[in-house]
Amino acid sequence: MNLSSLGFLRSLRKDNHQFAVIGLGRFGRSVCSTLHNLGYEVLGTDVSEKAVSQVLTDQIVAHAVQIDSTQPAALKEAGIFEFDTVIIAIGNYIQESIITTLNVKEAGVPHVVAKASSEIHGKLLKKVGADHVVFPEYEAGCSLARSLTKPNILDRFDLDPDHSIVELIVPDQFHGKTIADLQLRNQYGLNLLAVSRDGKFEINPDPRKYLERGTAMVVIGCNKDINRLPI
Repeated sequence: MNLSSLGFLRSLRKDNHQFAVIGLGRFGRSVCSTLHNLGYEVLGTDVSEKAVSQVLTDQIVAHAVQIDSTQPAALKEAGIFEFDTVIIAIGNYIQESIITTLNVKEAGVPHVVAKASSEIHGKLLKKVGADHVVFPEYEAGCSLARSLTKPNILDRFDLDPDHSIVELIVPDQFHGKTIADLQLRNQYGLNLLAVSRDGKFEINPDPRKYLERGTAMVVIGCNKDINRLPI
C-alpha cells in the first residue's frame, strides 16, 4: 500500500457495514471470508452456480446469488447498485472485469475496488471508473521476495517509491542498547516510531529504554537508509 491509496480509503464511509463481492475465486473468497469474520454483511456473486453454492455452504457470506455481472439488469436485480462499496474480484477474465466495472460505476456505485491481473488491465479498469485497483499476485510476489531477502522485516508500508515505514525485529547489534545509544537519526537518517513491549507497541518510546533481542521496532525513512540497518 502507498500514499496513492490513502485518498480512496479516506473516502470510505466509516458506518458502511455492507459489501458486495463480484467473483468468488480465491481472491474473492478471501475478501468475503475476512469481511464476514470482521462482522460485516457480505453479498457474494459469481457466474458459477458451484462457486455461489460453496460460499453459502462455507458460511462466509450473508447472501450469495448467481448472476452474469456483464448484464446491468442482472446486477440491478441482485441489488448490487444499492451498495456503497463493491469489490470486483474477477481478475483473470479481463473483458468481464472491465464490463462489470463499467456497469457498476455507470449505475452510481460510489466506491469500486477492482482486481487487476496486469498493468494494462489495471489501466483499463481506471479508465472505466474503478476507484481503487489492486494487484494481489504482484503484491504477494513483492512481499515474498522481501521476506526471503530481508527475513527480519515483518511488515512494510510504502509511502512512495523511495520512503517507507518498516516494522522489523530488533537486530542483535542493538540488543542491550538504549534508543539514545543507537542515534538512529544521526547514524542512519531514520526516525524510530515505536517499539514492542509485552505484545503491544509503545509509541514514541522513552530514549532511555533498552532494546531487546526478539522484540520489534518501527522506523520511518528513506529505503536506502533502511537497507543500511544490520538486518
